[in-house]
Amino acid sequence: MSDANVATIERLVMDTLGPQAGVKALGALAIDAALLAETGETVSRAGFAMALNVLLFDDLLKRVPSGAAYVADTVARGERITFDHGALRTIRFREGPTGALPAGQDAFQRILEPLGYHVADTYPLPALRMTGRAYCHRDAPETIPQFFVSELHVERFDEGFVRVAERVFGTTRDPLSADAQDVLAAFAADGSAPYPDALHALPAILACFDCHHEAVSLGDYEALLARSGEAAWIATEGNAFNHATDRVADVDAHAARLKAEGRPMKDKVEVSSSGRVRQTAFRADTFERKFAGGVRRTVPGSFYEFITRDVDPATDGLDLRFDSGNATGIFAMTRAA
Repeated sequence: MSDANVATIERLVMDTLGPQAGVKALGALAIDAALLAETGETVSRAGFAMALNVLLFDDLLKRVPSGAAYVADTVARGERITFDHGALRTIRFREGPTGALPAGQDAFQRILEPLGYHVADTYPLPALRMTGRAYCHRDAPETIPQFFVSELHVERFDEGFVRVAERVFGTTRDPLSADAQDVLAAFAADGSAPYPDALHALPAILACFDCHHEAVSLGDYEALLARSGEAAWIATEGNAFNHATDRVADVDAHAARLKAEGRPMKDKVEVSSSGRVRQTAFRADTFERKFAGGVRRTVPGSFYEFITRDVDPATDGLDLRFDSGNATGIFAMTRAA
């Protein structure tokens, strides 16, 4: 789409996916009017961040049939999804990088911070031997989806696990091109980039949210699985979105309706310590994955989540925080599958 009078977010999505797929992806989400008002031959960091989120949400639906069916039914009713946050998992070794990638969540910090995100809070996940970080957008914290980036601390396991993890994840490649890094540097310095440069960088940045290590052997997969369902999940799915989350008005009522429809719902709603954040999810869809040597096995993939955020009386805005207990309960969806 060459027309600079078209909304920048729409141009980026349509030029990346093509007209038909772009219209479908944009039509699924409720995007704030202020973000859609941006036009012209430069792209703001907020506009780029929102376009990236549209594409990541669309990618998740292609990998999560239960979520795609729910979204299709929602759109058919004339409604749209309020995309609250996406989550991804990373690996951090005792020291050094993860293969060719910066260690753990650092691989995504280098992308998110130039696009206007900052770490709003850190969430220890000791039962999982992980740490989560919530990245919230500085320019539009309530309307641009957050990222919940977790990292698994390999050194908190036994030496046998460490050796397997290093063998599996040490082969990770870095998909972030030099051109994309230059565009991120422009966003970091100026808060914007020329449209052609931003469009060129978008697929390379999108590609980071995928699996970039060599195929794992079934033996190594089972060794990881025996100690950590999360490590085993990363072994087959990589840094793809683990889940995307729909912000709804009343998650309890919403979950009850979806259960009545026969959807694959989590048994209970997770409630934060403040009581203001409530979450539940579909169980992860399962897929057949090919392991090294051509062996195939059915494993859990990604899933679709729901959240309700009440107003925080201290700020009079939505409570945008997360909760370690909630996160631990939600992470179990890929183990329950």
